[in-house]
Amino acid sequence: MQLDVSSIHQNQPVLAAGVPIEQAKAAFVMLHGRGADAQSILTIANDIAHPALAYFAPQASGSEWYPRRFIEPIQTNQPHLDSALQTVDSIVKHVIDAGIDADKIMLLGFSQGACLALEYSVRHARRYGGVFGLSGGLIGDNTTTWEYPGSLDGTPVFLGCDPRDFHIPESRVHESAVIFERFGAQVTKRMYPQMGHTINQDEIEFVKSVVASIVV
Repeated sequence: MQLDVSSIHQNQPVLAAGVPIEQAKAAFVMLHGRGADAQSILTIANDIAHPALAYFAPQASGSEWYPRRFIEPIQTNQPHLDSALQTVDSIVKHVIDAGIDADKIMLLGFSQGACLALEYSVRHARRYGGVFGLSGGLIGDNTTTWEYPGSLDGTPVFLGCDPRDFHIPESRVHESAVIFERFGAQVTKRMYPQMGHTINQDEIEFVKSVVASIVV
């Protein structure tokens, strides 16, 4: 039996933090990694510590957004990937409907969540406040070309990773940077030798610098 896309992640909770969306000047959509949960990625809100932000973190069904590695053919991760992308899109639309423009919305993810945030941003290309892929890359195998309409129109895109990360091939990080430049993003790519599969303070400081530039 084939799974219905809307039955996978859409019945999971979406956690919120920060100020109420009606009072926010900007918003984050935060996406956790495989085996983690929404609460864990929301802890980054404490590191950002800005008083005018709303944060939304959806929970993946079974704590994974898609079942296989992100560098495998896209079809092998369906229909879970489409359901995950739909989840992100519903939150983005909720934030926009609440009165926050897309250029004040920031997408941030770690590991599998980073891959999802990056993939969503090229499939729904427009000017965002920022896109932060912490130990991740675009989704697909080596035949994927990421040919989608639209432009990121100068969106700050950050890619940070250990070059020897077991889960994220260094080549995919570099390839993703090239694709994002093709989409018109302002790309910052930083490789952190011996960091491991985690998030470091330099990455947090970069996120904070982008927030400071768009929330005045």
